[in-house]
Amino acid sequence: MNTRWISENWDQIWQLTSHHAVLGVTPVLLSLLLSVPLGWWAHRARTARRILVPGASILYALPSLPLFVVLPLILGTKILDPINVVVALTLYGIALLVRTATDAFDSVGRSVRRDAVAIGHSDSQVFWRVALPLAVPALVAGMRVVSASTLSLVSVGALVGVPSLGYFFTDGYQRSFPTEIWVGIIGTLVLAIIFDLVIVCVGRLLTPWRRAATI
Repeated sequence: MNTRWISENWDQIWQLTSHHAVLGVTPVLLSLLLSVPLGWWAHRARTARRILVPGASILYALPSLPLFVVLPLILGTKILDPINVVVALTLYGIALLVRTATDAFDSVGRSVRRDAVAIGHSDSQVFWRVALPLAVPALVAGMRVVSASTLSLVSVGALVGVPSLGYFFTDGYQRSFPTEIWVGIIGTLVLAIIFDLVIVCVGRLLTPWRRAATI
């Protein structure tokens, strides 16, 4: 490990790490916001479940690099626009989270929902006050998987010129310079750990009854 190179190029490392983090957090949040209502819909409608759950599995099977290249043709963007990576990774996040969200809502017992309706809750209140809070632990578990997957896939964007820690993989390989490759690997791992800790902490804040049960 060439520590001198790291110190001399710290500004670039920090800049690409920041780009990587932004490109990672945006699709993670978007996939959550889109997958929760889709999962709720699949949970409540058999036809939606038959389409969305298998469709999500097929979507995740799409190779990432060709998708990054094809999306500019579909969106009318330039190939170097970061929006292409964000859209692609959001699709992958949705592909992972739709099934998780569906299963999470399935895990909320019908008797619990019936009890909520019996005391006067509307359908929207059942969702916001009962189903969604009880589904949080399963959603958090799914988000942790999506977070790790997204951060690793962000690096692929470097192959089409989108700045991220993936630049160190490609440049280090071309120059036969292991230090760059290690910087990319370690930087990605550190971001993955930070993202995971944030998701776990948010999950604990949103489920105070679970903390109380462990006391």
